Amino acid sequence: MNYSRTRELDVVVIGAGQAGLSAAYHLRRIGLLPGENFVVLDHAPRPGGAWQFRWPSLTYGKVHGMHSLPGMELTGADDDRPSSEVIGAYFEAYERRFDLQVHRPVEVSAVREGQEGRLLVETSKGTYASRALISATGTWDRPFWPRYPGQETFKGRQLHTADYPGPEEFAGLKVVVVGGGASGTQHLMEIAEVAAETYWVTRRPPVFREGPFGMKQGRAAVAMVEERVRRGLPPQSVVSVTGLPLNDAVRRAREQGVLDRLPMFERITPCGVAWADGRSVEADVILWATGFRAAVDHLAPLRLREPGGGIRVEDTRAVRDGRVHLVGYGPSASTIGANRAGRAAARSVSRLLESHGVPA
Repeated sequence: MNYSRTRELDVVVIGAGQAGLSAAYHLRRIGLLPGENFVVLDHAPRPGGAWQFRWPSLTYGKVHGMHSLPGMELTGADDDRPSSEVIGAYFEAYERRFDLQVHRPVEVSAVREGQEGRLLVETSKGTYASRALISATGTWDRPFWPRYPGQETFKGRQLHTADYPGPEEFAGLKVVVVGGGASGTQHLMEIAEVAAETYWVTRRPPVFREGPFGMKQGRAAVAMVEERVRRGLPPQSVVSVTGLPLNDAVRRAREQGVLDRLPMFERITPCGVAWADGRSVEADVILWATGFRAAVDHLAPLRLREPGGGIRVEDTRAVRDGRVHLVGYGPSASTIGANRAGRAAARSVSRLLESHGVPA
């Protein structure tokens, strides 16, 4: 490909995770051709979206709520294989089957206003001028690190879920796990089997969910996240409002005292953490299982953010610029939500292109 000039396309899709591939599939369904009408750009070195970076001990059998991409089921997967391998291979086969021609690795630095109503997408491999943009960049590239007094004095190791290597590296160590979500509890239960001591610290008391989690509960959780996005507030993840499933492994961990939660500490000391009441514990490692934020910095030149700090979205369209679609953002951050958002974005893009006289 010759990148010496700006390439004009109908649509640019940024990201080749679940949401980006779903969007690309539905763009093909409305008659657009990869390489001619649209392009998918991905900064990752290989197929698999964020899944390719997950820790080896997260086997496919431990993955909760993984939904197949549209048009091709994920079948026959070995539950004991790492999810990074299973889903990476599945995404790779999906890209081949539908000839999506994903370009990687390509870094997108900024999206700006161009000429004649087009958006300029600036990348490490040149610039694209596009009538519409589908941003499917997810959250993995923006791990959230809280800041606490004394953090810089800690002599041990600090790491985030994004860099979690699996439990083996924590053998014989004293570990503080911070975070009350699914990743935090999974990490803690694994590490507790090999560590000398573990401590679980969360800002709020964890909420454990008993019984089935059906469509009614799922819709209610998505609606809560969707309401924040409509108000222009930074989205919470869908998982953050569903509670923690109380399965057999969690019950055992609670009985063994592994999931005895401590309130948030006040400060970090050179050798551990300390609370306002004078209590302190020693630690070799602090693992921050504190979640992620939406990776949308490339959209900053378009000034899409609302005063509340988020990007207000209706369906998948950014309210401040209807050419921009966000999929895998807020209520569509789950795998099934990403599939639906990809379809909705493609349909909306089709209407936009038709208004420009581009048949689809």
